[in-house]
Amino acid sequence: MTATNPSVCLIITGKLDNGEVFYTVTEKEPLWVTLGNKQLPPSLEQAVVTLKPGESCKVRVPPEEGYGYRLKELVQTIDNPQLVESLKPKPGMILSLKVTRDGVEQNVPATVLEVNGSEVSVDYNHPLAGHHLNYEVRVVEVGNAQSH
Repeated sequence: MTATNPSVCLIITGKLDNGEVFYTVTEKEPLWVTLGNKQLPPSLEQAVVTLKPGESCKVRVPPEEGYGYRLKELVQTIDNPQLVESLKPKPGMILSLKVTRDGVEQNVPATVLEVNGSEVSVDYNHPLAGHHLNYEVRVVEVGNAQSH
């Protein structure tokens, strides 16, 4: 797509199926996105493109358009007495763990699932992986984000 793609100013609330809010963009600080630049999940962008300023809609985004499906292989148990002693991890904590992928070392967030002695079970899946994402979106303005 070209640089002439329209920009839209949005107010967004993202909720999980249980009603938990995971994302909020308020009227105080609305979000400008350029349509066609893959800033929004495809089904959300398709809905937004049909809206005029002041109009709103609800869109349910499937896991494959959001954070993907949960992968069992991303749940691992680490035996690391030093980690347990220094950080005292508890279920629900998010740790930044060093992982080597393709010869490159990087820090990756992992959620602690369980601690058993020196063993820590962690989940490298994104916390929203496997979830349908329910968005309520209102278009505030259509125009050029650079002029705002």
